Amino acid sequence: MTATDIHRSIDAVWRMESPRLIAGLARIVRDVGTAEELAQDALVAALEQWPSTGVPRNPGAWLMTTAKHRAIDQLRRRALHRRKEDELTREIEDQLAQTVGDADAMLDDPIGDDLLSLMFTACHPLLSTEARVALTLRLLGGLTTPEIARAFLVPEPTVAQRIVRAKRSLSEAKVPFEVPRGDELSVRLASVLEVIYLIFNEGYAASAGDDWMRPTLCEEAMRLGRVLAGLAPREPEVHGLVALMEIQASRIPARTDAHGDPILLAEQNRARWDQLLIRRGLAALELAEKLGGGEGSYVLQASLAACHARALRVEDTDWACIAMLYDTLARRQPSPVIALNRAVAHAQAFGPQIGLQLVDALRDEPLLRHYHLLPSVRGDLLRRLGRHSEARQEFERAAALTRNTRERALLLQRAQAMSDTAS
Repeated sequence: MTATDIHRSIDAVWRMESPRLIAGLARIVRDVGTAEELAQDALVAALEQWPSTGVPRNPGAWLMTTAKHRAIDQLRRRALHRRKEDELTREIEDQLAQTVGDADAMLDDPIGDDLLSLMFTACHPLLSTEARVALTLRLLGGLTTPEIARAFLVPEPTVAQRIVRAKRSLSEAKVPFEVPRGDELSVRLASVLEVIYLIFNEGYAASAGDDWMRPTLCEEAMRLGRVLAGLAPREPEVHGLVALMEIQASRIPARTDAHGDPILLAEQNRARWDQLLIRRGLAALELAEKLGGGEGSYVLQASLAACHARALRVEDTDWACIAMLYDTLARRQPSPVIALNRAVAHAQAFGPQIGLQLVDALRDEPLLRHYHLLPSVRGDLLRRLGRHSEARQEFERAAALTRNTRERALLLQRAQAMSDTAS
């Protein structure tokens, strides 16, 4: 293999193994910041040695062994808290001794628990939402700071600062590296699910920039969701989120034209929807419902997505069922955005005038004041009612509010179409 091939292999190994590596180390040193540093040290060692020695048979085990040796060296150098140092050193050395001659066993620690603990730690409610997202992508996604910055169109120093502060906050608060128990579990699980879905949504409909979508973020969120489903197989909302993401992701091939411009749901070529993702999503939804999660937020949203996925043509969509599901979701999880989506569903099921009344009731909602989809939805309902001049004004207002270049162009195009119709 050439040096370039070796470096590509190292990058691929790091993406696959770094979450498990950091999780296993964090269980030992009880600090995610230190664990990541040790993992990075092991990566540097791989970059130095593998080009000459070749990629080992079990690269993940090699990285874990190297990182654990570095942990021992670090503890010895510090010479602080001698008793704890000796205990940890003996524990690590015992683990190494138990796995000599069996490289595969290096990854036989309770990795599932470790990964789950890492997820709950990175997504701790103590941290801001932005910090949780950045830390999750760094620790569990193996993304570099520049990659995270590019994905969210945020300056690199900002992302780096968020990650550093997040790790410091967790360390100073002495957040335990463990899966929470009892009542705290549901609260913390909700935070983990929220972070994963935020990552997915930023990929599915980019909030800013020149691209309508960033599919790599969708893929990363789905990977994290599948990992979580494997680690928490009895949690219906986890399967509900996986179902929701996979069904929505099935539309990605049909959501843009050849130039990358957006195609609205009603105009998409449904033959281009990914049927494998739809089948997987529907299976995850069925499992979530069997586990008793029929009215969980993500299960309900997955059920909504499933209504669209099951309709072979747009005119086959069961809007009455969608409206009913939104009624339930609005009761279970009231929010202005859900209320706006509910208005769209009622407009489709019962007519644009009903929808407009529901939308107008939201116009003074503070949280929607700068939300571009409020005037966008209102513009579409006015268009359907033949009030083209008013619709044009709403589309123009929506275009002024969005930070996504592609979406702005689409909204201005719709505004121009209303001017042409009016004239």
